[in-house]
Amino acid sequence: MATPVRTERPRTVAPARPGGTAAVRRADPLGRLSRATRTAPGRLRLAGALLAVLTVAFGALTAWQVNSRAQAAERVVSYSQPLSQAAADIQRSLADADTTAATGFLLAGAEPKAVRERYEQDLATASRLIAEAAARTTTSSPAQGWLATLNQQVPVYAGLVENARADNRQGFPLGGAYLRYASDQMRTVLLPAAAQLSAAENQALADDYAEAEAVPWAAYGLGVLALAALLQVQVTLYRRTNRVFNIGLVGATAAVLSAVLWLTVVGTGANSALHTSESRGAAPLRALNAARVDVLTARLAENLHFVARGSSTQYADLWSKTTEHLSASDAPAGRYAGTLPDALRLAPADARLAITEAQLYYQQWRERHLTASKLENVDADYQAALDATVTVREADVAKSADASFNAADQRLGQAAETELQQFKRAAEGTDGDLRTAAAAVAVLTLVAAAAAVRGLGRRLAEYR
Repeated sequence: MATPVRTERPRTVAPARPGGTAAVRRADPLGRLSRATRTAPGRLRLAGALLAVLTVAFGALTAWQVNSRAQAAERVVSYSQPLSQAAADIQRSLADADTTAATGFLLAGAEPKAVRERYEQDLATASRLIAEAAARTTTSSPAQGWLATLNQQVPVYAGLVENARADNRQGFPLGGAYLRYASDQMRTVLLPAAAQLSAAENQALADDYAEAEAVPWAAYGLGVLALAALLQVQVTLYRRTNRVFNIGLVGATAAVLSAVLWLTVVGTGANSALHTSESRGAAPLRALNAARVDVLTARLAENLHFVARGSSTQYADLWSKTTEHLSASDAPAGRYAGTLPDALRLAPADARLAITEAQLYYQQWRERHLTASKLENVDADYQAALDATVTVREADVAKSADASFNAADQRLGQAAETELQQFKRAAEGTDGDLRTAAAAVAVLTLVAAAAAVRGLGRRLAEYR
């Protein structure tokens, strides 16, 4: 019997990959990195790459964060604070226009030219500032709505005042009604819109201050990490080569340390300057602007009371409420209460004398107001009460409530100018210092990266 012949199926041999094992190795970056770290030259190359990346990243992050602070500091000086002050000036100009219009109305045909010019200047200033603020405010800002209201209503108010003046000169009682209605529009529409605008701009200023004074913690963290990595590499080299110093790595460490110190010194100086501009300029100005508006409102209430000729207690109540807000009479001894004491408390030394004098004139004004009230209510002498409040008789002008009001308002204006100058002196230039620091740190970190690579390159050369 024949033995069957066993046949084997031919084996299929997989085609070899092009490049063989070398291609597999090239396709495995983690494997290549692992193999590179097994040799001294490979570890040196990896250390050089990591040090270069760390130092350059530190410089880039620092430059970005410090430039952001510089931009915020620039906005504080050239955008936020001017807009905040412009909003306050709009509110004060409108309040002053309303007060001056009432003064002119009471004087009727004897209205001095200076009073009329002051009213017109107030409206012109308010209109100009509204237009400038609208031009500098983005269309998406809520301030645009309040600016639009102000822009539309200022001419309406001016028209009502002109009608009141015309009727008053002809002796028509309707003039008083027109003026009271115009003042009511001012106090219920225009001044609230101006107050909201001022609050929005003050908040924008506070946000810019916060960003400008922000500490770049991420940059500091990366800087400390870069210094730690540089020191670790130098310690490792010392242990393995017994060489104390590597000139390149020492230079890189010095450059990174200089960058951190520069960042610290300039950042601290900028924060100090911005804090000074806030505490001696922006914050006192906000308090002073509130007091100035209250002073004008009290004067308006005093004038409108005489315009109404006793037909309503509305303006007497407004006087009481406003003067209480200005300087509370029931405050505990030694405590500050009211917008005027607040303005004095926050004022820098250069502005305190003017505000103190304003307080003295304000107290004199209140005493003269009480005298006029007694003439009107007790003696039933309306004309004498009016003359004690506002008059064109030269012999009596200096003794009137109007003279005390004008003196107080003038001193408050002087204090506001002083505080504005304090703000400018402290805040101007901080953005330039921060930008210089950002550029210096970027250059120093590039030098550090180059020095670290060169220092390790010298050690690599010893293996060739």
